[in-house]
Amino acid sequence: MQSNAALQNRRMAAIPRGLANAFPVYPQRAENAEIWDIEGKRYIDFAGGIAVLNTGHRHPKVMAAVAAQLERFTHTAFQILPYEPYVELCEKLNALAPFKAPAKSLLLSTGAEAVENAVKIARAATGRPGVIAFSGGFHGRTTLTMALTGKVAPYKVKFGVAPPAIYHLPFPASSHGVSVSDTLKALETLFRADISPSDVAAIIIEPVQGEGGFLPAPTELLQTLRKTCDTHGIVLIADEVQTGFARTGKMFGIEHSGVEPDLVTVAKSLAGGFPLSGVIGRASIMDAAEPGGLGGTYAGSPVACAAALAVLDVIAGEGLLQRADIIGDEIRKSLQNIANNKNAVPIAAIRGPGAMIAFDILDRQGAPDAAATKRVIASALDEGLVLLSCGIHGNTIRVLNPLTISDAVLAEGLAKLEKALVAAHIE
Repeated sequence: MQSNAALQNRRMAAIPRGLANAFPVYPQRAENAEIWDIEGKRYIDFAGGIAVLNTGHRHPKVMAAVAAQLERFTHTAFQILPYEPYVELCEKLNALAPFKAPAKSLLLSTGAEAVENAVKIARAATGRPGVIAFSGGFHGRTTLTMALTGKVAPYKVKFGVAPPAIYHLPFPASSHGVSVSDTLKALETLFRADISPSDVAAIIIEPVQGEGGFLPAPTELLQTLRKTCDTHGIVLIADEVQTGFARTGKMFGIEHSGVEPDLVTVAKSLAGGFPLSGVIGRASIMDAAEPGGLGGTYAGSPVACAAALAVLDVIAGEGLLQRADIIGDEIRKSLQNIANNKNAVPIAAIRGPGAMIAFDILDRQGAPDAAATKRVIASALDEGLVLLSCGIHGNTIRVLNPLTISDAVLAEGLAKLEKALVAAHIE
């Protein structure tokens, strides 16, 4: 029988260390919210492949749609021979777009690719170079998206100077001592000192920061950014790569604010584990690029499009928007009980819309405790629970279980989480 240790040795010899792994655990199979490794150990999945599996591992409807497409064809390149699944998916995404104007969509392969193309489209539409992003934000690992990402380690270390015309504002969060007023003052300073608003193509923001710590963007900030973009002809991009497709209790996270973006980047849970991303935007902006300026050899794979069409059917048919709120309430209630357990690691700031939940681990003085966070995650793995951390201090634990998880498995996972928080406690 294969072992995790043996495979990890092979992995270390064959793959560069720059590609890190959270755990030396190798899955053999998975169903919905459960994973079994090659040694037969069972895990409950509270990571979801980093928010990719809102519809769970191997949802039967997704697998059936993929199997049917595999019987037809796997690739033609949409730019050469277009196909109906791409067209149908774009029609459905356009109908779901979180703005009233007519929409068009572009399909790609990865979240970073979606962000890059959104910036390209914004620059084409405005004829301007500048892009404003936020500290703590995560937009990808390519050269451009790495520059947009508001965190140096590990994403920018050793990779040189960022491309020009990229600027960052502090993201407002009380835990970081930054208010909306502070952010808006920084924007005014940026416009006075570094770049005129007439040279800014786009402002990009996550409705809820993902890697930054599951921090919701305040509605006041989003409203002001919308007004600023309208005043100066700037494109507002909502990066919904992690927040999209029912995770927050809405199809898109920005819908909680009532603010309408111009472009929306999507990926992760769009296709139930198959690589697919996209840009949904106002048709007048999306048509700014010249023919041939957008696309990619594998962009909008027909297999992934078939999966995504099934995912949208599952979200609607199984009521996953409502299910996200129900799951989120259950997780919050459980975490509040754990917060009162004196035998557990101290936790605070339970937050997030829908089922996009996170909390912070602190020391006895109330300071961020990254070391305790690592102990909790290791203890959880021992218990058979896959957890992820995030946040600028490395002390935030995020919960990203599939929205299709059963009540029983959710309760079991939350019990394992409490055991891990107790096991990691040091007096």
